[in-house]
Amino acid sequence: MIGKLFLVGLGPGDPGMQTPQATAALSVATDLVGYGPYVDRVPPRPGLVRHVSDNREEISRARHALELAASGRRVTVVSSGDTGVFAMASAVFEAIEHGDTAWRGIDVEVIPGISAMFAVAARVGAPLGHDFCALSLSDNLKPWEVVTRRLRAVADAGFVIALYNPISRARPWQLGAAFALLRDILPPATPVVFATAVSRSDEAVTVVSLADADPARADMRTLVLIGSAATRRIERASAPPWLYTPRSVDAA
Repeated sequence: MIGKLFLVGLGPGDPGMQTPQATAALSVATDLVGYGPYVDRVPPRPGLVRHVSDNREEISRARHALELAASGRRVTVVSSGDTGVFAMASAVFEAIEHGDTAWRGIDVEVIPGISAMFAVAARVGAPLGHDFCALSLSDNLKPWEVVTRRLRAVADAGFVIALYNPISRARPWQLGAAFALLRDILPPATPVVFATAVSRSDEAVTVVSLADADPARADMRTLVLIGSAATRRIERASAPPWLYTPRSVDAA
């Protein structure tokens, strides 16, 4: 008997930012699979078995979820934000490609969520109004040289940049190195947003210039959003500035 596998993005933290489709998938699941802090965001209920695993165990977590679904269970794998953005959807499909051929017969449904970059952008205006990209600063799954090559390329091309995984206890130096690289390319006044725990009770959002961007403002829960040279800043007397990136680009 083949079951069902839902890949669900829970959104950035506020339950109001969780989509009805995600809530529906959670309501019918027999098994909940995910990284501990994300599983903890789902209220317990009778009949729901919780399978918690640690960080950096994505592939083994995906295989476990697939084994449960192949046995006939209705399984929901949860990620923060959107499941397809630096999260579990890719790990599950990688496990399917390289795993038991029977897994290809599982009914897999990918349910999107609000990614952190969209929640952060909404807090400060419309910085993603023109071309933008998302990069992970983690070098756990790719060499640091690849990170810096991509960062330099998108900054040169004029993209607004959302930096995921900017810093951690095991990787305390990469964000500072990224700022140093960007200061050689972008104007000193380029706006930088530090958004920690966006949409949660301890949310903190700060807008500074690239010249004043201090890596110490970030922690593991922070998304860093870096404007392009075209991103505009609208000052307000009693509130943080609004940011927006114009939708048009003048011909060179």
